[in-house]
Amino acid sequence: MSVKLRLTRVGRHDDPFYRIVAADSRMSRDGRFIEQIGHYDPNKALNGAVIDEAAAIKWLQAGAQPSGTVKAILTKAGIVAKFNTLKKEGK
Repeated sequence: MSVKLRLTRVGRHDDPFYRIVAADSRMSRDGRFIEQIGHYDPNKALNGAVIDEAAAIKWLQAGAQPSGTVKAILTKAGIVAKFNTLKKEGK
């Protein structure tokens, strides 16, 4: 099973709102997910993202691959940098 960190749309028509979830890559975009780790409001730009940092790092350490947009959000929040330092310390 390949896990991806990706966005799931839950907003109404012309007013998008997304959940950031860990989901099996074989599931549909808005289908089943394993865990919700945050949410993102594109109307507030990248500052509109709220992420559970511990859950995001846990999934990245477990091998989950973030989508392009989620990777940009995690980078802006500084989570990717923390993950990389933890990864280097573990070697």
